[in-house]
Amino acid sequence: MKKLILSLFALSCFAFSSIEDPNITTYNYGHNGMELVARSKKGTIIISTFNSKMTIRQDIANKVYALYVANKLENNKKVTVNGNEANVTGKCVIRKKKDLTAVDFYYEIVDWNNGHKEIYKRT
Repeated sequence: MKKLILSLFALSCFAFSSIEDPNITTYNYGHNGMELVARSKKGTIIISTFNSKMTIRQDIANKVYALYVANKLENNKKVTVNGNEANVTGKCVIRKKKDLTAVDFYYEIVDWNNGHKEIYKRT
């Protein structure tokens, strides 16, 4: 009888415990704006970030620019940018008009180096 009660107690603990990983959180805010303007012989490139985290936005914008210059970005595709403090997965939208190129990077998942993961959820 003791084993039955103990096993029922253990099962109820597992049933009512949180299934979600405690290191995963969501956020519905972020910084939107132009982060980098670069001029070259081919024209002007503007890097903008959306839903970004304030502490890493400049680092990620510089990495997005480096990926664009290396022709490793595709329009409307998900890409993971490896930053100094976090790896960011997001969607990249590239728009061109004459000699002006706008590269918009939308944060979706931020994997911090300390193991914490933040997921952007629109409200």
